[in-house]
Amino acid sequence: MKTTLTRGRNILNKGNVEPRWPSALTMLALGGLYAALPSSLLGGAPRWVPASAVVVLLVPTIISHRLGNHALNEIFGYMLNGLVTVALILSLSLLLVAVTRHELTPPQLLRSAAALWVSNFLVFASWYWRLDGGGPHQRAMTPGHTDGAFLFPQMTMHPDAKLAAGEDEWEPNFVDYLFLAFNTSTAFSPTDVPVLSRWAKLLMMIQAIISLLVIALLAGRAVNIL
Repeated sequence: MKTTLTRGRNILNKGNVEPRWPSALTMLALGGLYAALPSSLLGGAPRWVPASAVVVLLVPTIISHRLGNHALNEIFGYMLNGLVTVALILSLSLLLVAVTRHELTPPQLLRSAAALWVSNFLVFASWYWRLDGGGPHQRAMTPGHTDGAFLFPQMTMHPDAKLAAGEDEWEPNFVDYLFLAFNTSTAFSPTDVPVLSRWAKLLMMIQAIISLLVIALLAGRAVNIL
């Protein structure tokens, strides 16, 4: 009985183990990256609109988490992820159109493509973090991460080796998903983390396609300039 209570207490305490500030900082960075784009790549909207929209949704997301309302936090989190994803797709589409019409100067093209390339892996890192294993709150409620859409190296360790390394209750946090998304955008593959779930495979395919489009766009434009 005492062991059960202790384990339950530890599981409840795990809810505060993973800090949420990396995901919040990522959203603010996305707002700043979109604000740095030319207004023509924002559908004609003022450049401050994306950053303001991110802040408007980020504030209740943080507050609901602080208050322990995890259902509401999840709703606002999905809305926030959806917003930055729509902004990414819209800006990329407008960038492709602008390139074909030669509406951007080379410096504008370079800055815009770089901003969208970075935004790409930040957006998908947020999705992986939000969806894998039921989300950050659900992962925090389980002692150790043993089941999810991604097979992290720590999940393949023998239980005795994990215990000896102090990793028996290891679980991925935002940095792990950020690293995964960064590798997907640069190597077009998850490298050391196999993908198990079909939804994760589809998301990684979309992310790799976006990254490839941006890189091909930059390379093609550079050849034309030379």
